[in-house]
Amino acid sequence: MRLPVWVLGVAVTAVIGLVLGVLAVFGAGTLPERAGPPIEELAVERTVLSPGVIELTVRNIGPDPVQVSQVFVNDAFVGFTGGGEPLERLRSTTLVLDYPWSDGSPYVVSMLTSTGLVIEHEIAAGVTTPPADADFFGRMVLIGTYIGIIPVLLGMLFLPVLRQARGRSVKILLALSVGVLVYLAIDATFEGFELAAGGAVFGGGLLVILGAAFAYLVLMGVDRWLRSRTAAARRDDAAGGMRLALLIAIGIGLHNMAEGLVIGSAYAVGELALGAALIIGFVINNVTEGVAIVAPLTDRRPTWLALLGLGLVAGAPAILGAVIGGAVNNPALAAVLFGLGIGAIAQVVVQILPSLREHGSRAFDARVLGGLALGVLLMYGTSLFSAA
Repeated sequence: MRLPVWVLGVAVTAVIGLVLGVLAVFGAGTLPERAGPPIEELAVERTVLSPGVIELTVRNIGPDPVQVSQVFVNDAFVGFTGGGEPLERLRSTTLVLDYPWSDGSPYVVSMLTSTGLVIEHEIAAGVTTPPADADFFGRMVLIGTYIGIIPVLLGMLFLPVLRQARGRSVKILLALSVGVLVYLAIDATFEGFELAAGGAVFGGGLLVILGAAFAYLVLMGVDRWLRSRTAAARRDDAAGGMRLALLIAIGIGLHNMAEGLVIGSAYAVGELALGAALIIGFVINNVTEGVAIVAPLTDRRPTWLALLGLGLVAGAPAILGAVIGGAVNNPALAAVLFGLGIGAIAQVVVQILPSLREHGSRAFDARVLGGLALGVLLMYGTSLFSAA
């Protein structure tokens, strides 16, 4: 008599659980004690400065408990609260330092642990952290609107111009879109891995990879759903063009959410000065994203409402990113968001590339390759205007 599959699965799971339980109870006693001093590591996840006070949110990223006994700022002993008990692995606490810091001055905070280890954290310039009130979140919404929604919608205004293109020119425009997306993916990869260093305890660069894989698979599922939702979508070129435009908008939207998060975080800690020059720089850079969205629609007649929806899908996530970045400022979260953008963009590129090949061949026309290169160069050139 054959047992049902679920019964076998439960039995195997029970055996594994029993073995793990035995190892947990008796295994540690059979292993030798670790030699050497405790391994103590603290990561400062957030710094908040208010008049006369410095707040540090620290997390134990090492294997052993850490207790902060004394704190020095620029070699001067300061009183503090928090950290009275040993901090277990992955636990966090907030140290509140009583220190009359001066605006614009650099500071080095030295945390002395109970074992005598000194862990330092540098504050490049003292700047009052804006409170998370209605005015602050209003500013974050404006930032997201300026760098996300407005430039994308402006770029989509090129649709009538693109409609004048005929024949092979459409392929060149799609190739330009792919170049734009490739640049965004490469830029996000570098920035994501750089930010991931601050979230090493949660996986570091692995967070970027996992986020990219997750977004790739999810967007693939969305594409399959859109394809199978109606039989007409497989026959109607207009539906196919709108589907591709939507996928591009989703990919760009996830990238813009990560971009907004970094900008919001930088503003919250005083590392970013908002001004007309910076905003205009981001508009110039991100207008190209709007062009990429409407490139698949040159032979279609979408409604203004549909175009507005695509623009919001691509641009509005920058608002959410700016709000999260300004309020949370977590490097691990930033790494995941950049990974999501990378994976989504990669999936869209995979969708477009087959349509760029020569009929009956796996090769690309020289003009298509030129369009790819032009898209990358356009994004690189306009990105110089948005350097913060």
